[in-house]
Amino acid sequence: MIRRLKTGLSAETKAENTLQVRNTVEGILGDIAARGGAAVREFSQKFDQWSPPMFRLTADEIADCVRSLPKSTIEDIQFAQTQIKRFALAQKDCLKDLEVETLPGVVLGHRNIPVNSVGCYIPGGRYPMVASAHMSVVTAKAAGVKRIIACAPPFGGKPHPAIVTAMHMGGADEIYAFGGVQAIGAMALGTDEVAPVDMIVGPGNAYVAEAKRQLFGRVGIDLLAGPTETLIIADDSCDAEMAAVDLIGQAEHGPGSPAVLLTNSARLAAELPRAVETLLGWLPTADVARKAWENCGEIILVDTVEELVAEGDRIASEHVQILTEDPDFFLEHMTNYGALFLGPRTNVSFGDKVIGTNHTLPTMRAARYTGGLWVGKFIKTCTYQRVTTDEASALIGSYGSRLCELEGFAGHKEQADLRVRRYGKAKATGNAVS
Repeated sequence: MIRRLKTGLSAETKAENTLQVRNTVEGILGDIAARGGAAVREFSQKFDQWSPPMFRLTADEIADCVRSLPKSTIEDIQFAQTQIKRFALAQKDCLKDLEVETLPGVVLGHRNIPVNSVGCYIPGGRYPMVASAHMSVVTAKAAGVKRIIACAPPFGGKPHPAIVTAMHMGGADEIYAFGGVQAIGAMALGTDEVAPVDMIVGPGNAYVAEAKRQLFGRVGIDLLAGPTETLIIADDSCDAEMAAVDLIGQAEHGPGSPAVLLTNSARLAAELPRAVETLLGWLPTADVARKAWENCGEIILVDTVEELVAEGDRIASEHVQILTEDPDFFLEHMTNYGALFLGPRTNVSFGDKVIGTNHTLPTMRAARYTGGLWVGKFIKTCTYQRVTTDEASALIGSYGSRLCELEGFAGHKEQADLRVRRYGKAKATGNAVS
């Protein structure tokens, strides 16, 4: 039996908020499509109080950012990027070109081709999300993308030096200082300063995610990666302190970040609220995390391990942390999650910042049908075919002719019939002239 001991905002309130975001984004993107760079500049000034002579940073400006950081910070960025690149390249090794002769004289294959140009969005409004530069730029570089542009909003009235450094070290070809919907619109639609890209990747707030959704089709996107979501699945082996820390540690992303405890331990469910209050009593980001917990925090109590799996799959959270006696049981049985964090020795912040897996993950239950950003998202698997003998062309053509006729496609049928006439020993059926 499933008991919801604490719930977040109602479905109706969530729907109203979504509609407001959708309408706002539609207006901004429409203005950018009509007026280009002038609209981007106006929105940058309005939302970020930022209107530099050029949004693109010069080589000197980038070098100044790098020089401003202590050596230890540079080394930390290098360490994180090494882990992410190492895992991305290992994933890429799983993607193999293919060519196979399926019938005598019929050769089919596919090639894995990197996307030509990608725009990487790095969030930086409330927090400077340095790690997002690793996740998008480094992974795109590992995939072989030819042109990588990266952007982030100003932080404290200027480009954030650590974000810029991470973009530069990761391999970005162009770096821009703007953010929000206006940045997504500029990269997707193009302006007098920014040549449009083929694909946009990276996480962001609800407005950024909605902008990507509305622009999908005009450009490719990685996935709808909106406000951070965290689900902890725990049993009686988990203590309330760890559950609270791992929930509230992600709730600090923003007031719309869901943080859910799903447990079959009545003790843990009862002890969690007090542990959360203790943590919020001293955490420097408690003002944001408290709003997230109040608005989007949930405690769900079930009876069985099977119910933990079923409810976890229904929630389909971005991050799913398993704090149980047998974490691998959930690896074997769960199917809907952005990323799994198995056991108490790991946690979502490891994945967010440094361990090597990508932190751009599906939200809003999109984990039901997609995984997160990875090197393969930047690669198109494109098929080709080659017929090398007359006999094979006539054989495929004879089957194709009949199947085209079945569907009423006369022009398609004639394409097949032409090959049968030219390369086959017998004439095709129908009215075609030999």
